[in-house]
Amino acid sequence: MPTRRRRTLFRVRRTGVVAAVLVAAVAGSPGSTQAQQNTADPVRSVRPVADAGGGLPAGWSVTGRGAVRQLVWHADRPVPLSDSGVAFYSGDRLLGRPAGSPDGRTFRLTLGTAPLDGRPDLRARTGERRLDIAGSGSGMPAAPAGSGERPGLSATPPTRLPVNAVDPGRPGSYRTATGDYKLPSVRLPGLAERVEMHAVVVAPTNAPGHRPLVLFLHGRHATCYTARGRDTSGDWPCRAGARPIPSYRGYLTDQRLLASQGYVTVSIAANGVNGQDYAAEDGGAQARSSLVRQHLARWADWAAHPASAPPIVRRTALADLSRVLLVGHSRGGEGVNRAAMDSLYGAPADQDGYHGPVRWHIRGTVLIGPTIFGQNPTPDVPSATILPGCDGDVSDLQGEMYVDATRGVSGGAALHSAVYMVGADHNFFNSQWTPGQAEAPAEDDFWSGDTPDRVCSPGTATRLTARQQQAAGATYIAAAARLFVAGDDRARPLLDGTGRRAPSAGPARVLTHAVGGRRTPAFLPDGDVTVSGGRLCDEVTEVVSAACLGSGRSGVSPHFASWAPSREPGRRAVALRWTAAGSPAVVRSASPVRLTGSRELALRLIVPPDSGDTRFDIGLTDTSGRRAVLGRVRLDGLPGTGRTASYWGQEVRLPLTAAVRAGVDLRRVRSLSVVPRTGSGQAWLVDSWGWRAGTPAVRAADLARVDIGRTTVAEGDSGVRTYHVPVRVSGHGSGTVRLFVADPETGRTTAREVTVRPGGPTPVVPVEVRGNTRYGYDVSHDVFVKAVHGTVAGAYRGGVTARDDDPVPAVEVTPAAAEATEGGNLTWRVSLSAAADVEISADVVVLPVTSGTELSTTDVDSRWLARYSAEGPLPSRPLSRLRGLSLYADVPPGRTSTEITVPIATDAVTEPAEKVRLRLELYDEQTGTRRDGPEFTGTVHDPA
Repeated sequence: MPTRRRRTLFRVRRTGVVAAVLVAAVAGSPGSTQAQQNTADPVRSVRPVADAGGGLPAGWSVTGRGAVRQLVWHADRPVPLSDSGVAFYSGDRLLGRPAGSPDGRTFRLTLGTAPLDGRPDLRARTGERRLDIAGSGSGMPAAPAGSGERPGLSATPPTRLPVNAVDPGRPGSYRTATGDYKLPSVRLPGLAERVEMHAVVVAPTNAPGHRPLVLFLHGRHATCYTARGRDTSGDWPCRAGARPIPSYRGYLTDQRLLASQGYVTVSIAANGVNGQDYAAEDGGAQARSSLVRQHLARWADWAAHPASAPPIVRRTALADLSRVLLVGHSRGGEGVNRAAMDSLYGAPADQDGYHGPVRWHIRGTVLIGPTIFGQNPTPDVPSATILPGCDGDVSDLQGEMYVDATRGVSGGAALHSAVYMVGADHNFFNSQWTPGQAEAPAEDDFWSGDTPDRVCSPGTATRLTARQQQAAGATYIAAAARLFVAGDDRARPLLDGTGRRAPSAGPARVLTHAVGGRRTPAFLPDGDVTVSGGRLCDEVTEVVSAACLGSGRSGVSPHFASWAPSREPGRRAVALRWTAAGSPAVVRSASPVRLTGSRELALRLIVPPDSGDTRFDIGLTDTSGRRAVLGRVRLDGLPGTGRTASYWGQEVRLPLTAAVRAGVDLRRVRSLSVVPRTGSGQAWLVDSWGWRAGTPAVRAADLARVDIGRTTVAEGDSGVRTYHVPVRVSGHGSGTVRLFVADPETGRTTAREVTVRPGGPTPVVPVEVRGNTRYGYDVSHDVFVKAVHGTVAGAYRGGVTARDDDPVPAVEVTPAAAEATEGGNLTWRVSLSAAADVEISADVVVLPVTSGTELSTTDVDSRWLARYSAEGPLPSRPLSRLRGLSLYADVPPGRTSTEITVPIATDAVTEPAEKVRLRLELYDEQTGTRRDGPEFTGTVHDPA
């Protein structure tokens, strides 16, 4: 029998196939990446005793053929819940996001016909944490090659910025009260169990009138824990003896600050979503939106009828539902973004768990280390996105797309800010996810492991303590409330790239940039521009070396965060590389750029992490050839290593006065020049804007909304049938979206831009399904959508799933009773009633014999035992007592049988006949249940 890794399940999987290896990129398929189980212990590949074969690392396998060919990884224990989910890599090349099994241990990514490299360096990761390495350590790898790691040394924090005119982190004068409310649980579409309606309120008791409402939504975390011990889980409801983890109580520091300043605050529980969102195609974003709006509806009822409110609500100030700020952490960030979208442009009724009227107005959102799997921000609701520089969960800092992906989608009046917080991790913004503060087991999500990180390990000059991070987080949430809700423009410089700091944020080094507000587009690389002296590069492409950052880099860029399709037409930046000062890069616009009314030119420029004193002269030329140098800018790279996302665009601004003096026509600017004044280096221009101070009033435009649905059809036994992907268009107005259609065989996507409007022609996406009579996996024909202009995208992913309707082949073992003499082999044949398109596998369980003497560890070949067991032969004991014995029976695709062989050792002892009793253990993915397969035995005799 060939060498196998240890597993525990019959590996027939009937869940829908996720997008192929080149399709399901870093934010591809969040809903199916992890199942319900969790654990406090580190996970890794099932411990190998020999190579898994086929050129793959142990713990990995490739199964199936054609459209159902899959890359499979098996963990030795359930993988903990995380916001980012699990991703597969080959070295530093992202392969995609796998689908998880209900046990939380087996993960599958469809390859189709896409090849794997000869001996790929396969890795399973969640955020920046490696999951699949063997051993009992933390599961964290050493720093990548070329990361520039120097253990024991700390990076240098950025220079402290000037103090802002107002400090929103200072407590106000209002007295506050704190209390919980608990309402009847609710049903949400797609979730089998009801979801709790539980929240903690912190609000002022002596504030006059109706006060603005701030609602907090926590992220995806373990749901339950046992009071004694370290065990956590993702169950819902919690099992007997376990308690819900009170993640919703993790923002009390933020709530108390805001309440003292006159805001009514409420933080809601979402364990019921976290425990079930593994089955949701969007990772639970729509369910979280429905939950948020269920709570807002109750607050609207209580504002109208105060006597009906819970006691804590009656004790405190009345809420003003016309002034609402939503704060979401991690997947909670994506949830509140969707809630803002759904409040303006209603979700399809069959997907939404709230069907009442919208009796609130959302003035802004704060998104903390958020996911954005669909990269579908709500363009006309202002936002501030906190990007933790040491985030070990959502480690690509994909939340940057809440800024970048709003460009050109709507009117652009809403300010969208990115707040890069050096030294902050993902978890510590929530005290219930923070060691020493939490009721349940908690951890620092940036795991240092055996290799200290000079930026993010505790104790370095750049890493924040939990309380420092929480103080900084509270300050910037309050800054967003002050700007978006209270309308105090003095808070804007803390968020919009002006470069100011709030003393209440303590030692935290925080940098910001923004789009929207009073900016006007200047030179946007994703527009109609050409470049000389540099190159237009693709932010997202399946070929890493061709992308903007290129291969071999240490760390990643939030601006280049991938999503589902492997390549996005038109999503570009300008890459600069120079070997001598004075080599200009020139960006030319096909149409004249208008900068009248702007006071300054703002640019977002990336320089490599830890680089110092990079300088550029910035110039403009108009259509008549008149040119002016606006001035010189200087940039230092952010602290970064191979485990951080530190290639981040810093905002720099230059007054336009030099252009006016030189006679440059600001109504007709043709080109932007960026001239390096340092000897050599690299940089990337994200975009440039005309800027002026102030925060304009925001009015949501009438936008069309597009939602992709999913249809499940029977595969059939023969022929080809054509089905259509359900595409729904609602809202108002017309606009354009980009549709991506994935080929389930190759994983490649084709993209097209289409115009949509409610009541108009619906985009047609036909899918052909071929029938057969061979058992296999379900096949997903996936379609993705992204807003381009005048639209928003709700359900960004859907398609047609062809359900395999062929029975699982029957399994038979012959002979039922094998016999051998010492020095020979016990051999059984495992046969299928029919060939399948996928590998059929089963565990082989060793049972105690019912009579006679059982075969022992010293009766079998020692090399065979070492290959299949984690335990040695001595002391001699029956095989059924081995905890680490791992036997398997795998029938490859297209074949109908395989053999199980147990080689027997020879000894000089006269013994009676010895027996071994075995059974196949089968697992049905469709029902999530185990069943016993055929039982068979073997008998060993002494030589004659």
